[in-house]
Amino acid sequence: MAEDPASSKIDTTRPSVARMYDYYLDGKDNFSVDRDAVAQVEAVMPDVRQVARENRAFLKRAVRLMAAAGLRQFIDLGAGLPTAGNTHEIAQQVAPGSRVVYVDNDPIVLAHGRALLASDDTTAVVAGDLRRPAEVVGHPETRQLIDFEQPVGVLLIAMTHFLLDTEREQVMGALRAAIAPGSYVAVTHVTGDRHPREVTEGVERAYSATPTPIYFRTHPDVLRFFDGLALAEPGLVFVDAWRPELAEPTIAATGWLYGGVAHKP
Repeated sequence: MAEDPASSKIDTTRPSVARMYDYYLDGKDNFSVDRDAVAQVEAVMPDVRQVARENRAFLKRAVRLMAAAGLRQFIDLGAGLPTAGNTHEIAQQVAPGSRVVYVDNDPIVLAHGRALLASDDTTAVVAGDLRRPAEVVGHPETRQLIDFEQPVGVLLIAMTHFLLDTEREQVMGALRAAIAPGSYVAVTHVTGDRHPREVTEGVERAYSATPTPIYFRTHPDVLRFFDGLALAEPGLVFVDAWRPELAEPTIAATGWLYGGVAHKP
């Protein structure tokens, strides 16, 4: 295994996508460098905070679907900083005792998550990188909670758009191979299909200052992340159109995110 990022010095000279996302959701675990990067994004994408809320709402609906389908174990890749409605809270509302492994490579995420969940024996916070899925799957703490002989829910919420095209099959193929039939995979991904190219280019420039640049993709290109999996209805759609719930506020959708949930046959 690579060195645990939690033991690494927190880098406050470059923006972190986890801390930027925390700031999108009005969190407090961020630095001026992150807030400056968010300001650059907001200059070209003024509704980015709503995009983050749409993304979070999709996560909740996807986890509830998986738990209702009988899944009792989940891996949340690129989990980000703890906030209201974490994966284990949502899953355990449907199925008490559900087990969740949170994975991230940001030292602040790891420190905060471990402090918050230290007394919870149904959760673990693991240092790992989406680009090295074998390390995540093989991590002792992952194996302690996750039985890969049984179906598992894999959450890739606002994560695949940080992968290069050349990394897509390497990552998704390894995850597909690791999970049992009946497992589910949830993905959200940014798109410029409804927006001008100069806007997406502006966002990409802002994220190029982070260790993880972002890549906007079209619907057909996002769909490729589900190769080998069977999409649940309504397929890959804008996240606001994916099984909306009556209790959610009716705010005009941004059209910035595709989302879908699929199972392994």
